[in-house]
Amino acid sequence: MLTKLTKELNSVLPRKNVLSGIEERYAYSFDASENQIADSKIADAVVFAESIEEVRQVVRVANKYKVPIICRGAGTNTVGSCVPINGGIILNFSKMNKILELNTQNMTIKVQPGVTVGEIQDWAEKNNLFYPPDPSNLKVSTIGGSIAQNSAGARCFKYGSTKNYVLDLKVVTADGEVISTGSNTVKNAVGYDLNSIFTGSEGTLGIVVEATLKLIPKPQETQVLMAYFDDINDTVKCVNQIIDQKIYPSAIDFMDKNSLTTVEQFYPTGLMTDKDSALLIEIDGDYESVLKSKYNICQILNLNNAINIQYSKNEQEAQNIWRARRSSMSACAKLKPNVTTDDIIVPRDKLAQLVIGVQEICKKHELTSCLVGHVGDGSIHPQIPVDFSDEKEYAHYKQAKTEMYELAVSLGGTISGEHGIGLEKKPHVSKVVESGALNYMRQIKKIFDPNNILNPYKIF
Repeated sequence: MLTKLTKELNSVLPRKNVLSGIEERYAYSFDASENQIADSKIADAVVFAESIEEVRQVVRVANKYKVPIICRGAGTNTVGSCVPINGGIILNFSKMNKILELNTQNMTIKVQPGVTVGEIQDWAEKNNLFYPPDPSNLKVSTIGGSIAQNSAGARCFKYGSTKNYVLDLKVVTADGEVISTGSNTVKNAVGYDLNSIFTGSEGTLGIVVEATLKLIPKPQETQVLMAYFDDINDTVKCVNQIIDQKIYPSAIDFMDKNSLTTVEQFYPTGLMTDKDSALLIEIDGDYESVLKSKYNICQILNLNNAINIQYSKNEQEAQNIWRARRSSMSACAKLKPNVTTDDIIVPRDKLAQLVIGVQEICKKHELTSCLVGHVGDGSIHPQIPVDFSDEKEYAHYKQAKTEMYELAVSLGGTISGEHGIGLEKKPHVSKVVESGALNYMRQIKKIFDPNNILNPYKIF
């Protein structure tokens, strides 16, 4: 069947856009997750679509041979959403990477799925507009992937996640039909909210081939502060007091001692590695409000024993501060052959318990952990370097991960705030989603994808 499948794909796509060699198929059968696959589970073919019609043709072929289609952007997701566990066709969108329209009057941007989040932000800012969602890997992370996972990032606290900016999607359905899910207007109360159904569905319900996104006015002024603490409880108390005072920074991010030390070791930026933790706080708005917020935040930082409060004086200094935070994953990757990252989220008043609990779990299992996170919304990202070839260490890691999820749930939280479920968290979904709700999700999947060809066996 493999030869027939490849032959038919070559008949509907340019030959240069169909990869069938075993090395090529193997290379595209991984994403940034920990998932390890056998040779028998690699993709049957890798295709690069350049138009909506080509996507429709790929869907037609997949239906004919009843093989899965796994959509892929940059492959940066960390939960195994792009792994072809049952073979199938990897549908790569790197060649559908055009910005189709930027409408400054309506404050919208229409893009293909292979455009990166960083490119969208750059285009918006050149026109004095702003696209707030900012995953840490925004320079490579594609908007198609961001929609699939409902990515968020540091600014989620003030501005929300990807779903808050999706106005309309053009989707190729499992039977090859092309549908629009919304409108070009900022309000739309007609029928069911299909935008929300497809956003965060990890490519299991339809294939997003075009997106119209909402933009907002670019803030007049942005400033970044960084403060260090000797006690994690002071760090969390400070976050809560800032919010209690009705101050809403665009981002409140966190780094623990291990992440500070690891980043400074491999990407020196002058971080204070003898401190227990640090907060990165970004404020934006008009000049007067930023100045007032900065003063009030510094007062709260001082009252909560903050040490060496730094703040940016220009955009370059702001980027330098953020670079330290965004470098944490790549720095952590230098400690062991493999590195994993997770995302768990709890109500903000339980945040200190979550951070301390995760640190204790990792210590119990003799694992190094570098904790970072978007503490303004209660989420943390445990980054754990591990050697997958060490069976004992890998077993400890898997157990630690289970205990982290159980801890988050026990504190009233959930197992994913922005990374999604994919394969990695699939065994734990029932911890946070009741059986009745899961049953409805399965029914929705059957309605949208009766042949089960769209990224099957992910999420649940």
